[in-house]
Amino acid sequence: MNQELEKLAQELHGELFWDQKIRLLYATDASAYRELPLAVAYPKDKADLKKLIQFASSHNTSLIPRAAGTSLAGQVVGSGIIVDISKNFTNILEVNKEQGWVRVEPGVIRDELNLFLKPYQLYFGPETSTANRAMIGGMLGNNSCGSNSLIYGSVRDHTISVDALLSDGSEVTFSALNFEEFTQKCNQTDLEGALYLQIRSMLGSYANQMQIRTHFPNPSIKRRNTGYAVDVLLDTDPFTAGGDRFNFCKVLCGS
Repeated sequence: MNQELEKLAQELHGELFWDQKIRLLYATDASAYRELPLAVAYPKDKADLKKLIQFASSHNTSLIPRAAGTSLAGQVVGSGIIVDISKNFTNILEVNKEQGWVRVEPGVIRDELNLFLKPYQLYFGPETSTANRAMIGGMLGNNSCGSNSLIYGSVRDHTISVDALLSDGSEVTFSALNFEEFTQKCNQTDLEGALYLQIRSMLGSYANQMQIRTHFPNPSIKRRNTGYAVDVLLDTDPFTAGGDRFNFCKVLCGS
């Protein structure tokens, strides 16, 4: 494996380390959990991310995206390759004051984002006790909310779209879809289409719908961040008449 990692390191624009010291540094986050990773990568661009995905797939290992590592339940601890995006994916890409949105890379720190947005009279509400170092990518993964969540909601309530890479390296954008657009996605023959087809099959089952509606926590519980929010997807237009438009971001937040 060392030879394979050496070859991968030479192919990346960023950096890759697998020495004991670095692995020990990344064996923990802010939780009590500890596990040595196979290696630690500092990807520099999207091409690096695709190469890491290809490597993980062909070598039967996993990728563990990591931002600030402030998670308390071992979310960024594991035996695969840590992909630290906090070094090179820190750009605020675009802001639209009129429509009230901002597009960022996952390594942007929450408090620094709000400093940037202040002249635009905009504010990203969800916060954590670690907001001066927690990054947007980690906040999305954790569906962070914070002490003012009853007012500002969680990250799930404020995520419009997500540009993502799938396990085959393909680029996709997850955003709100009307019924016709959702159906078109299901008819695609690629991995993205398979994802939409699978969720349509899962949530289209009456038995599954009853299980979800019976056993998932009451929607009135605002700070519910455990598990995949398929109950939120169940309440969208393809499955519930008059519901909001379907958006896979609802599941990505908290995943």
